[in-house]
Amino acid sequence: MHRSAYEHMELCVREYMPKDGRHRVVDLGSRISPKQTLTHRSLLTEYDIEYVGVDIQDGPNVDKVMKKPYRIPVKSGSADFVFSGQAFEHIPFPWASMLEIARILKPGGHAFITAPSRGHVHDAQDCWRYYPDGYRAMAAYSGLDLREAYTDFPPKNGIWHQYGEIDTKNAYWGDSVGVFRKGDRYHPFPLFVLREVTLLWANRIGGVKRVPLPKPHPDRPLCGRPKEPTEAPAS
Repeated sequence: MHRSAYEHMELCVREYMPKDGRHRVVDLGSRISPKQTLTHRSLLTEYDIEYVGVDIQDGPNVDKVMKKPYRIPVKSGSADFVFSGQAFEHIPFPWASMLEIARILKPGGHAFITAPSRGHVHDAQDCWRYYPDGYRAMAAYSGLDLREAYTDFPPKNGIWHQYGEIDTKNAYWGDSVGVFRKGDRYHPFPLFVLREVTLLWANRIGGVKRVPLPKPHPDRPLCGRPKEPTEAPAS
């Protein structure tokens, strides 16, 4: 997790998580690499929490391993908060994951999601970049309310964003942040049917491995394979 994503998640915690009472926090995609030190767990030292880190792979900061990529091993309606930081760009079928997040949230519970809106291709599979309308779409599909959505865009000159003026040290990834709430729009029965059908198919496929990446066209050698910056910030 890079510094800017950590700071955006910190803002979500400060704004939406009350310090009174005990909270159950599920962190989707919690595993950190040997080079990483930042975790969402460290944001919660002043709170009374039960923290559950879940990931598809075991490793540092993981409490429960997901046996299926689109089934979170947590009981329905048991989480006060769900965090997911810089994981959704690597999830091939994010709508399936959103249905699971909605399932495990308590009524009135919140989900905080951060994901990049730009940046180089990284890790084994890098599928998506997100904007606020993407979060609107996920809220609509999963029956959640969208309380806040924004992107760390570069400055504007008129109607155009000035990408040449990006602060690459602190804002390279252009984080998009979404805050979701499980409210009155969540209708359990139709979403149960939708979720179970979606997850059955998504878990059967798993990901993108069965579809090989085509070789570059000889006249378009960089199409689909952008060059990575020489010194790109860590994800």
